Amino acid sequence: MQRNDGIIATGGSNVVGNAVASGRNAKAEVRDSGLTQSDGGRQRSPQEIGELLSRLIDELGRSDHPERADLIEATEDAREELAAEAPRRGKLRSFARTLMGAVSGFTGLASLAVTIEEAIHGL
Repeated sequence: MQRNDGIIATGGSNVVGNAVASGRNAKAEVRDSGLTQSDGGRQRSPQEIGELLSRLIDELGRSDHPERADLIEATEDAREELAAEAPRRGKLRSFARTLMGAVSGFTGLASLAVTIEEAIHGL
C-alpha cells in the first residue's frame, strides 16, 4: 500500500480538493506541507482541538489569505464554542465545513483544516 501524504489523482480526469488531473495517464499530487502529523486516527480531546484552532489562527495571521481576518474571527468563535460546558457539535461541524471551503487553495492551511475537520467529527 502506498502512503498518501495528501491528494493523489492518477489517470483519466479527476478534480479533488486543490489537485486537478486531466487527460490520458494524468497525475496530480498535493503533498503534506509538514504542518500536520499523522496520529493514526486517534480521537482528539477538546483541548487538543483548541490547540489546533490556536495554531490555525497563528497560521492565518502569517498567511496572505484574502479573508484571513474573517477566518481568524470564525476560528476564535469556534475555539470559544469548543471551550463551552456543552459545545454545540453542529455549530463546530458547520465551522469545519466552511473552513475547508475557504482554505482549499492554500495548501498549508488546507492541511491543517483537514486535521481540524477530522478532529471535530471525532467529538
